Amino acid sequence: MTDVVDAATRSRMMSGIKGKNTKPEIQTRKALFRKGYRYRLHDKHLPGKPDMVLKKYSAVIFVHGCFWHGHNCHLFKWPKTRPAFWKKKINRNREKDNEVTVQLKSAGWKIITVWECALKGKGKLGIETVTDRISRALQAHRSCTIKGKPA
Repeated sequence: MTDVVDAATRSRMMSGIKGKNTKPEIQTRKALFRKGYRYRLHDKHLPGKPDMVLKKYSAVIFVHGCFWHGHNCHLFKWPKTRPAFWKKKINRNREKDNEVTVQLKSAGWKIITVWECALKGKGKLGIETVTDRISRALQAHRSCTIKGKPA
């Protein structure tokens, strides 16, 4: 199936997609702040520029979009147009995520990853459940991954 818009329009639309301060990220930040957690945003001195850095807990939080990071859930589908381009791009994003994880862990950071599917879609957990899981991981000084229920 061909694209329903021309290349220039698609390019403009794609360039408008944000890499930080996304809705799931802001939702997570606000909920953590209400629970009393304080953090720094997008620390460019750390590998991967984590969405939130909680220095007190030696922890970083990434809020990943399921499409851009190729999560195996109901929110991710391989695009039908330009499949080679998208396969290369998304697989490289996955590789970078793995590289960043290794670098941060070797530097002593705990990594909490919140997937978009935990906050939206059929299998969502809801923001309270997500923040409770983050809180438990921080208190236990451990890494964790939070994803939605299988749909």
